[in-house]
Amino acid sequence: MAARQIVLSFKGAESAFGFSKLDRSKLYGRRMRQLLDSNGHACSRAALTADGSTLITAGMTAQGYFDDEGRMISTRDLVGLDEDGNTLDAVPSTLGVAQEAQVVDPVQVSDTRVHAVYMLDPEDLDPQLHDVLKDGQILGFDFNYRADFKSEKGFVVLNDEGLFALIGKPVQYTWSELDSLPPIDAGEDTEDDDSLDFGMF
Repeated sequence: MAARQIVLSFKGAESAFGFSKLDRSKLYGRRMRQLLDSNGHACSRAALTADGSTLITAGMTAQGYFDDEGRMISTRDLVGLDEDGNTLDAVPSTLGVAQEAQVVDPVQVSDTRVHAVYMLDPEDLDPQLHDVLKDGQILGFDFNYRADFKSEKGFVVLNDEGLFALIGKPVQYTWSELDSLPPIDAGEDTEDDDSLDFGMF
């Protein structure tokens, strides 16, 4: 089984999908403004350091993690912490590993902050799963692209354009309400004031 697959288990049968990320360029195409020098050659972007001694081009810098003494820390040595400072267990990648899929209420999708949409290519599609999606229902499953300290939710939908997986994190709502209604000031004059002369306007 290929590692770069989304694999779903539904009613005891597995379905496997290849996937590719859907972005605006795939939907609407892309235009790019290209700058040329006086000889017609394409220009590339670069930055000059503050002291003017070094010209930095693409690929010369990268992100990293460093301790207080300036020593670089490998990503495999990093740990995740929750809001209380407790160590979190690493969550493995779900790619290539069958995830239990369940029919979900569409409200769950609307309560999810979707940050990625994948086009799915069914490589091994179970007829039961296809029939459920064709009926307009939505399947939810756990998703984690790479091993880290968080897990996300995925939703599989089918429309006339094909199969898609919506990936995101549930939105946590914080509701605010008054413990009691403010008192009504009984002394406030609520009668209409007929003394206003409209002729003054």
